[in-house]
Amino acid sequence: MNIASALQGLATLSWLLVVGVIALAVVRAARAKPMKGAVSITIGMIVLSLILTTVSAGLVFIQPDERGVVMSAVAAKGYREQTLQPGLRWVIPFAENVRFYSISRQTYTMSVAANEGDIQGDDSIRARTRDGQEVNIDASVIYSIDPNKIIQMHIEWQDRYQDAVVRPLARGIIRDLASQYGIEEIVSSKRAEMVQKINDELSTKLGENNLMLIDFILRDIHFTEQYAAAVEAKQIAEQNALQAEYVVQQKKQEAEQARQTAQGQADAVVIQAKGAAEARLLQAAAEAQANDLLAASLEGRPELLTYLYINKLSPNVQVMFLPSDAPFIFPLPEITTPQ
Repeated sequence: MNIASALQGLATLSWLLVVGVIALAVVRAARAKPMKGAVSITIGMIVLSLILTTVSAGLVFIQPDERGVVMSAVAAKGYREQTLQPGLRWVIPFAENVRFYSISRQTYTMSVAANEGDIQGDDSIRARTRDGQEVNIDASVIYSIDPNKIIQMHIEWQDRYQDAVVRPLARGIIRDLASQYGIEEIVSSKRAEMVQKINDELSTKLGENNLMLIDFILRDIHFTEQYAAAVEAKQIAEQNALQAEYVVQQKKQEAEQARQTAQGQADAVVIQAKGAAEARLLQAAAEAQANDLLAASLEGRPELLTYLYINKLSPNVQVMFLPSDAPFIFPLPEITTPQ
């Protein structure tokens, strides 16, 4: 409780005491028991009550989030040209009175939900898009009174600024700008652009009426049942198309994978064949080189060739050796081992 309120309470109490003293004096006088000093007490109480009433009528306490507009019977224009700032202020008792205005942020909500908006029931903004579709828009306007224009706002709107300015301006601007976009644009691609345009235009219009826009919030967009059903069907069709495309891509990937596998196997066979051929060539070259070396070592040495030939014969074969000029090899006589 501030000082101004306390003084007002004391002034009221003092007047009640005055009434009580007067009543008591009358009752005692009727019973032939006059109260001594009743007149003096009554006059003193009246004087005190007048002083308290006068002082309390002149003191005004302004809250930090408030400003006061002073209506004055002694001012030339009927009001003071400066607002009262926060704190304990003095006005001329009985000749001036104060209207209080909050400069804190206020929110005005328009919603289809019954208990969300400032007005009970469906208070959403019904608009028609450029392509003829009907939408219901939920929105909130966060605003405040311009502290530098409170007196002018009081002269023009008093305390009707919310219902007479904020609400109709917001609804009209939202309808006008929604009509400039197709429904698909409002829902997705150009929603942010539309919100920004609403914010800019609403800020300008509120400023012209001594109010400041803090923020505009597009809360939700509702469609007709027919359009909602059409959107759902379209989304299902798009999902099916995406699924079919995914299956096709998957089959293509599987086919490509099979092709790559077959190509890899074919390349492996070719590489293996090339490796075998190269190995065979290397082996043949080695054999040829070995034969050349062998031929070179046997040249002019026929007895060495005969020796090698003999070594190749099986050790179980019993033969007889003829001179080198004999062309035939005859079996050796059988040798009987003694019993």
